[in-house]
Amino acid sequence: MTLPADGVEIRLASRPEGWPTSENFTITRAAVPAVGAGQVLVRNLVMSVDPYMRGRMNDTKSYIPPFEVGTALEGGAVGEVIASESPDLAVGDVVLHGLGWREFAVVDAGNAVKVDPGLAGGAYGVFLGVLGMPGLTAYAGLLKAADFREGDVVFVSGAAGAVGSLVGQIAKLRGAAKVIGSAGSAEKVAHLKDDLGFDEAFNYKDGPVLEQLEKAAPEGIDVYFDNVAGEHLEAALSVANQGARFALCGAISQYNEKNEVVAPRNLFNAITKGMNLRGFIVAEYGDLKEQFFAEVGGWLAEGKLVARETVVEGLENAPTAFIDLMRGANTGKMLVKI
Repeated sequence: MTLPADGVEIRLASRPEGWPTSENFTITRAAVPAVGAGQVLVRNLVMSVDPYMRGRMNDTKSYIPPFEVGTALEGGAVGEVIASESPDLAVGDVVLHGLGWREFAVVDAGNAVKVDPGLAGGAYGVFLGVLGMPGLTAYAGLLKAADFREGDVVFVSGAAGAVGSLVGQIAKLRGAAKVIGSAGSAEKVAHLKDDLGFDEAFNYKDGPVLEQLEKAAPEGIDVYFDNVAGEHLEAALSVANQGARFALCGAISQYNEKNEVVAPRNLFNAITKGMNLRGFIVAEYGDLKEQFFAEVGGWLAEGKLVARETVVEGLENAPTAFIDLMRGANTGKMLVKI
């Protein structure tokens, strides 16, 4: 087989100020590096765009290094091994790795995970969604960070996204008394209730979040899974029951904010109600992977979980997919089919 000499990749052209635009990205062709000992060459088939990537576009210290201007971006991808210098992976294997945003990737074999195509039926996006990082984030965040208990009333913001949609379903399968979700359109609200089994859902654009949450949860909430922050977090603090537990996963309402972000004005409620607010990063819960694959994989195989995807065709459209993700254009996991 003749190996490719070059391939398309997407680079960070400049750091966004506020909302990212197409000018922050460059589409180019680059030489494919030689495959060294212990490495494999992967032809990427599908890649992920995720909200956390916005933070990596800023030149700030965080739990993960920022992207470098002028170099290819990174992110989860699934692809086929087309050359191997590793005894652990063979040509034809399908692997999950972290060098998306490019057509071809040279990956250290230790950083690639072989996946079973049979689990996906050829739809490899499941390894980037329900059986990937978003799925583990939902699972660990709900069960560990939020210390979910059977009979809890659970509120999920950004509930139609890749993580939120799974949080609500997992809560129901684990015995929640009630699951409430917020989303940004009437179509997404209908999806939460009709397809995903949420007990209540509302469009946060229809009115104050606090008023809508109070109506949806007159009994109060025991768990809040926060993907949004801002007004949602403030409302949840008001409606929370004594001893409520919050899993702070994301703050997408603030990622592109250039002005000073106002913190919740009622944080004192966390004291008076004896609450636990737990911020977390999914990497903390690597020890849960085996349990996660067994339980969530089982639900998926049994048809008990709905894993909606929004798929954009073409690597050159990855920047548009990412920008659309930031504006909430996706339902479920946003993927780019390369």
